[in-house]
Amino acid sequence: MEQLAKDLFEIGAVKFGTFKLKSGIASPFYVDLRVAVSYPRVLRSIAALYLECLQDFSGAFDVICGVPYTALPFATAMAVQGDLPMVMCRKEVKDHGTRRVVEGAFTQGSRCLIIEDVVTSGSSILEVVGALRAEGLKVDHAIVLLDREQGGCEALLGQGIGLRSVFRISDLVGTLRNLNLLEPGKVDMILDFIRTARAASDVKRPETNVPSALPVAASSSSPVRDQLYSIAEKKRSILCVAADVQSTKELLGIADAVGPHICVLKLHADIIQDWTTDTSRRLRELADKHSFMLFEDRKFADIGNTVVAQFSAGVHRISSWADIVNAHAIPGPGLIEGLRHACAISGRMIGLLLVAQMSSKGNLIDERYTATCLRMAREAFPFCIGFIAQERLDPTGKLFVMAPGVQLDSKGDQLGQQYNSPQYLLKRKGVDFLIVGRGIYGSEEPAKAAQMYKELSWSVLHG
Repeated sequence: MEQLAKDLFEIGAVKFGTFKLKSGIASPFYVDLRVAVSYPRVLRSIAALYLECLQDFSGAFDVICGVPYTALPFATAMAVQGDLPMVMCRKEVKDHGTRRVVEGAFTQGSRCLIIEDVVTSGSSILEVVGALRAEGLKVDHAIVLLDREQGGCEALLGQGIGLRSVFRISDLVGTLRNLNLLEPGKVDMILDFIRTARAASDVKRPETNVPSALPVAASSSSPVRDQLYSIAEKKRSILCVAADVQSTKELLGIADAVGPHICVLKLHADIIQDWTTDTSRRLRELADKHSFMLFEDRKFADIGNTVVAQFSAGVHRISSWADIVNAHAIPGPGLIEGLRHACAISGRMIGLLLVAQMSSKGNLIDERYTATCLRMAREAFPFCIGFIAQERLDPTGKLFVMAPGVQLDSKGDQLGQQYNSPQYLLKRKGVDFLIVGRGIYGSEEPAKAAQMYKELSWSVLHG
């Protein structure tokens, strides 16, 4: 490893100085392993060290797969040198030929080991894991040449992926110092940067400008989530209509009109002035008739004991008819446990969404709070199935995002609501489902408006 550390330094694969990263942060080092493909001896050394790491796994893998693009030549060299079967995961699926995401020979249930060049947040590995699992491969381990020690290892472990690294950046820096290739002062500065970056990793969100995971994330250990994805695929709809009306007649009328075009109907039971048990019964009948799910937008935000009563008792008895509810994370995990307990008492399968971001102008949610929501949701899966948010938060796609504030005319209102277009939220922000309110229930013909939003959003998602 000492020789490879020296080689990477000499060919410029690891540079030291001041570099502006994609995030805007000034880093004292920069890693670009792509240059290694121009040096056959270095490439052989890299493959040999990957193969050494492979021995730790006792032959538990049937195939290997490199994360596109930089790790592909490393995985190929490793496959040739170690006589290992390899598959290749496409970063973009072609619109011609076989249109396969994963190329190569494999069988359902084959164990696959991921090969990566550098890990920072772990999001690139998780995207490949999702694609491979969708094709029936089993994935639970990865090997990386260089771990930047910025939380990626911990994030992957939290998603059930064990990571083995050839180098950690601190080990690499230490080796170069011992070889007198780095001055002690510069080493101290780099190690301080690593410690600071590691401390900040808990509040850093993954990149979100990726397409929705809907086509490849339709199977999980959450029955509620799986039911939603099944409805979405069968109806070719990622549309949730927010029926923010105030009478039973209006609510049932909207539900019946838009029902054939939606996968979810969102409502506020507490603004229906004439709500009775008959309202929930008839609403449930319409949901079953048109195959959509009922989402009560209650936004629970109290201690566990109180939310149990709010969820299961009172005039609305939400747990007796809703499929999905949401909550603010501010009270802490006790709120989630209270809702989970009430759900168990009801005997029904209900999914929870955490409000991780809001579409209203001037809201007080910041990045640290959103990151905490992500952590809490992961810990509470499969009861917690996703978020109300404005962008993709979980790079695995397991925890989906429903985005409110959607209109074709993306301006806003006088009360601080801000609107975004379907194209922006789906293509730029990577959300999974769109929530449309006034653009549909305020239309003269809600059914036609719902069909238009349904077809537009589906075409954007798959365009």
